Amino acid sequence: FQGGEPLDDACGQETSAMVRISVLNDTLKSMYNAEKRGKRQVLVRPVSKVVIKFLQVMQKHGYINEFEFIDDHRAGKIVVELNGRINKCGVISPRYDLSHHDLEDWVGRLLPSRLFGVIVLTTSSGIMDHEEARRKKVGGKVLGYFY
Repeated sequence: FQGGEPLDDACGQETSAMVRISVLNDTLKSMYNAEKRGKRQVLVRPVSKVVIKFLQVMQKHGYINEFEFIDDHRAGKIVVELNGRINKCGVISPRYDLSHHDLEDWVGRLLPSRLFGVIVLTTSSGIMDHEEARRKKVGGKVLGYFY
């Protein structure tokens, strides 16, 4: 928009600026696309606490190298060092409820193999991968996956 007046699209309808639906989805998409292009690092913005925790889980499993948070006194930025191990990553929206009994069904549904890939959950004891949730016997909501 220029000067606060809405823009007209091709059909003559008023449209407003793009709205970010999911910050986590934007982050994972830009990382996946940079990975496919063979880039070594990618700049991601904006950033949330959920994005930082998700990246920490990815780093723990060795799918990315280190990442650096840049505080610009706004939403922030992160520079992620890629290592070429991400085949696919995505967000599950809406964030479905999941008890620790249903974990095996979701692993079969989302991951290519039972021994390969990670589902990230948000639980009452923090954001963690599905194996840690199984060990602690906690359920929660599905955030996303990567393999």
